[in-house]
Amino acid sequence: MTASEAVTSALRGQAIELPSWAFGNSGTRFKVFPQAGVPRTPQEKIADAAQVHRYTGIAPSVALHIPWDTVDDYAQLADYARHLGVRLGTINSNVFQDNDYKLGSVTNPDPRVRRKALDHLLECVDIMDATGSRDLKLWFADGTNYPGQDDIRARQDRLAEALAAVYERLGPNQRMLLEYKLFEPAFYTTDVPDWGTAYAHCLKLGDKAQVVVDTGHHAPGTNIEFIVAFLLRENKLGGFDFNSRFYADDDLMVGAADPFQLFRIMYEVVRGGGYAPEAGIAFMLDQCHNIEPKIPGQIRSVLNAQEATAKALLVDTEALEQAQRAGDVLGANAVLMDAYNTDVRPMLAQLREQQGLDADPMAAFAASGYAEKIAADRVGGEQAGWGA
Repeated sequence: MTASEAVTSALRGQAIELPSWAFGNSGTRFKVFPQAGVPRTPQEKIADAAQVHRYTGIAPSVALHIPWDTVDDYAQLADYARHLGVRLGTINSNVFQDNDYKLGSVTNPDPRVRRKALDHLLECVDIMDATGSRDLKLWFADGTNYPGQDDIRARQDRLAEALAAVYERLGPNQRMLLEYKLFEPAFYTTDVPDWGTAYAHCLKLGDKAQVVVDTGHHAPGTNIEFIVAFLLRENKLGGFDFNSRFYADDDLMVGAADPFQLFRIMYEVVRGGGYAPEAGIAFMLDQCHNIEPKIPGQIRSVLNAQEATAKALLVDTEALEQAQRAGDVLGANAVLMDAYNTDVRPMLAQLREQQGLDADPMAAFAASGYAEKIAADRVGGEQAGWGA
């Protein structure tokens, strides 16, 4: 088997999860920009996500966000997704948009608010039971804005208590993925500000607690691939939220700001065994398409991730190891750069054709008429969005 054949064989099993909220209206912190044809219901979000999978072949699951995607019957929603050729994936909790969470959710000094937040997290596990989802993703906006506002250590105690309660509720085949964020909306202390804090809590909880790396949630210049390599080594990398950033948490299309960084991350994933299906790593997009159309934005993101993965799989590991052992600094770097500079687009187009897909997903979707159809059909009702 040639190197190219080995790469295309590995890419056949690639799966990237789409976020339901990427199909709703979003915008800056000051304005949400509506678009024609935006979904009004979770079912319409799933239908749009199914279009991405239809044209890329590697986006077979859709993550839900509760309560943005609340329905009366989650098992029925899962059946609806399967009917469209996709499945429901990660369940994302929301303990940051209720007025009660002004001073935090599970770390709030008020025990009533903490109980309310915990009840929501446990409800999300109930939803996982109904949908067959494996992963519960937790992100907390909890923190403080001013020194002395609250007891920093006490907030960690409250966080640990809530995480332990959720962990205890998980089923045997379920996991919790703890996300971290450097800042925003907490500007003085954030209760889960970095991968080390998330790792420490997950390590104490056990094997079903894993860290999720959001590629936009780091200080400028942070070596994200080091974090990925470390967590893989410790068997604590549960998944990714893929997006791009220029300044803060910009939620731009993955690979748009720094495609070389995405390649470096995916190389560490491949090198560390995280690309293998048995590793259980969840590769999910977490993006808000503010000015670009929603479905093409997701298609472009999936293709960017696929291209970075193909390049990572092309790295000549034997040549790289030889150069590293020899202390050949420039030679080792050249091996990586040779893979990164390879134009993998023709290979991926050929792979799609072999799978019965159009070689150019972006053009195929544009020609399908789906965008025009939903713009005409989805008139009236309340468009979905994240409420800012």
